[in-house]
Amino acid sequence: MQQPKWSKEINRFISIKPQFILWGNIYDVYPMEVQGIVVPLNLSNYMSNLLTNNEYELVLSYEPLFGFFIERGDEEKALKATGEKIKERDYFKASLQSAADIIERVVHSKEVSTALLLKFSSRLENVTKEDIEEFYYKMFRHLQNASPKMSENSKHPKFNSVFWFIDKENDMPAWYSLENPKLKSIPIPKPDSVVRASIIENLSKKISGFSELDEKEQQAGISLFVDQTNNLHSVEILSIVTLAVRENIHFKKIYEAIKMYKLGIVENEWAKISTEKLTNSYEYLSKRVKGQNSAIEKTGDILKRAFFNLSGSQYSKHSSRPKGVMFLAGPTGVGKTEVAKSITELIFGSETSYIRFDMSEFAHEHSDQRLVGAPPGYVGYETGGELTNAVKENPFSVILFDEIEKSHPKILDIFLQILDDGRLTSGNGDTVYFSECLILFTSNLGVYEVTNSGERVQKVDLGMAYTEISKSIIQSINDFFKYKLQRPEILNRIGENLIVFDFIRPDIAKEIFEKMLNNILENVEENFDITIKITLETNEKLFVYSTEDLSMGGRGIGNKLENVFVNPLSRTIFDCNVQKGDTLELLDIVEENNHWKLESRKL
Repeated sequence: MQQPKWSKEINRFISIKPQFILWGNIYDVYPMEVQGIVVPLNLSNYMSNLLTNNEYELVLSYEPLFGFFIERGDEEKALKATGEKIKERDYFKASLQSAADIIERVVHSKEVSTALLLKFSSRLENVTKEDIEEFYYKMFRHLQNASPKMSENSKHPKFNSVFWFIDKENDMPAWYSLENPKLKSIPIPKPDSVVRASIIENLSKKISGFSELDEKEQQAGISLFVDQTNNLHSVEILSIVTLAVRENIHFKKIYEAIKMYKLGIVENEWAKISTEKLTNSYEYLSKRVKGQNSAIEKTGDILKRAFFNLSGSQYSKHSSRPKGVMFLAGPTGVGKTEVAKSITELIFGSETSYIRFDMSEFAHEHSDQRLVGAPPGYVGYETGGELTNAVKENPFSVILFDEIEKSHPKILDIFLQILDDGRLTSGNGDTVYFSECLILFTSNLGVYEVTNSGERVQKVDLGMAYTEISKSIIQSINDFFKYKLQRPEILNRIGENLIVFDFIRPDIAKEIFEKMLNNILENVEENFDITIKITLETNEKLFVYSTEDLSMGGRGIGNKLENVFVNPLSRTIFDCNVQKGDTLELLDIVEENNHWKLESRKL
């Protein structure tokens, strides 16, 4: 099998560098061919095999809390190299300071070709700062004084090498490695496609149905497996195979095991959605969102596409992108947020899977930390991010980012990753997957324009036809992302999923008014057993006042209705001492000094 690049670098530099820093993906497993079989090994075992192949007679490891351990070799060689009686399969306890002295003997030993693995070198917090500084100084001194030696079993002179295992490159003091020609720093990345393929080819034989497939089908399945595990660790691939074997998942459905591993759940909420619901989505959404026929029709198409998992399928057979994305644009109060709630109830049966973020709260540059969590060392790191936490708790969600244009441009980088890769890395390093989420954005872009003097001018109004409004708003959205933000790639990820809402027209305003009024009357009757009757004249007055200005949409109608009807009704019920079981008839409504009053009687 092909050797990883970082492993090749060790082979290349092992005869000319006395110390190496291995950092990055050091807690993974790494495939190595041992006696004709590809075996996944942890870093200690992998390095032991690699160093033995490079004619090292003894491989020792040292851990700060446990001491020295013989990885390869025997007690006799360990005694010659260290001067200590280190037993096989047992730790030789040594403090950090005594370890530095033993390492000095190892580095300068001429009898045994030895390599030393300093494991968990980012974890030296159990000793004092002075002890750590002294240890680094002694190790630096060993580095400067090291020289290659010829042992009796070696063909070529070599250093008694030291390998540091650290999490991040900056976990060691900068002065130790800065412009140090005797030190080689080698990053260990997550497994690339070649490494993943070697692991998957060997392990796939254990998965149900693999041996029954012909060679072409096997290779197609392996290619899919390799593609879908991009950016995963090797040990995670082992976990996926274990999961597939335990759940008896057929190899042709390996994508289900990958999805199960990523999401951490078995049940697919999308699979529970009845096709009848989606078939009648237009009728259902129209009951809750009035006067938006074009927007609802396009929304229904996106939902049906999401159900069949076709979002992004033109790019990949098994896309990891979100189930769907919608950019809801148009005037305020016309039903954009209501659509998000309606969609959630339609596909998941309730609004509990609806997550909303008011993006006006994310106007500052560092407010992205609220979404993904603070980086290590900062306040709030332990709590994680609001967005990443919510999706981890419920991977099947409708996520609404309200008034997206009010967020800081830096926030948009988060959406690039979500919309393109269907995943996001939180501040504490966890990967959160959005492949089962529906992503919605709302915006008022294109409705108003702010002039150079700061004046807010309306660009579209009720006097314009819907097609004209839609064209104007879409153009404004394009201009905003392309020219103002200079981020056309955001718009490219959203694609043709721009859904423009119309103004609330007078005929629709009548429907919205009646629905809101009935909600109020039913609420009073159901909760207090009080029946409210309204004369036709009073009803007409309420309608005229509540709908005389439709610029604020349905929300504006509700606000007016609250002022002209709900407030005086509440006052009247108290003043007239209306009791449970009573009927109250509203005869008229009048305004006195900007104060509305109801004329009524008990029946």
